Amino acid sequence: MLTLAFDVYGTLIDTRGVVIQLQHMIGEQAEQFSRCWRDKQLEYSFRRGLMQDYQPFSRCTLDALQYTDSLLGTGLSQAQQQDLMLAYTQLPAFTDAGPALMALQQAGHRLYAFSNGQADAVTKLLQQAGIHTYFEAVISVVDVRSFKPSPDVYQHFLHRSHSHRQHTWLISGNPFDITGARHAGWYAAWIQRDLTVPFDPWDQQPDLTLPGLEALVTGLPKR
Repeated sequence: MLTLAFDVYGTLIDTRGVVIQLQHMIGEQAEQFSRCWRDKQLEYSFRRGLMQDYQPFSRCTLDALQYTDSLLGTGLSQAQQQDLMLAYTQLPAFTDAGPALMALQQAGHRLYAFSNGQADAVTKLLQQAGIHTYFEAVISVVDVRSFKPSPDVYQHFLHRSHSHRQHTWLISGNPFDITGARHAGWYAAWIQRDLTVPFDPWDQQPDLTLPGLEALVTGLPKR
């Protein structure tokens, strides 16, 4: 039996789910806006973690939204920004998430959601996406007041889940998260949804590289 820590945003939940709403607001700039918004959201969490100036992930998301609006000159109204922030709480799950989680749970593994987001917000997000019942708990970075890939965050997960690093796998579509987990002594499976994107040329490489979540069912070791 393994302990599986699933990253949420970009792994289970498709952060590009806001693109359709953006298309109605700003037309052909929607794809570029979505990419920039996500990149800045992560950058701001990294900055705050390094500066030890914690604010909730939702604050990083809003700041990144406002930055992207200014950068691209899209002129979003306050009401439109609020609508986009609401949309971020209602993002869809990737289509392979439900079947993979069900199979892994049936195989006897311990499943946790492990996120930079606040636990209550992540729980609601997973509920509306229809995949919350597969997890024993949602473990958030909030108690540590930092963000992935801080080593303290991964240690916090082990403490909360009563797991040991030699039995714990991080499942993530985000290379920075994989690097952080490997640096902390975990095993890690990178979900490489875009096969044109290479992994970072760091010493800490994923133990498994898989094209989707369903490949975990046969790709993970039995124990």
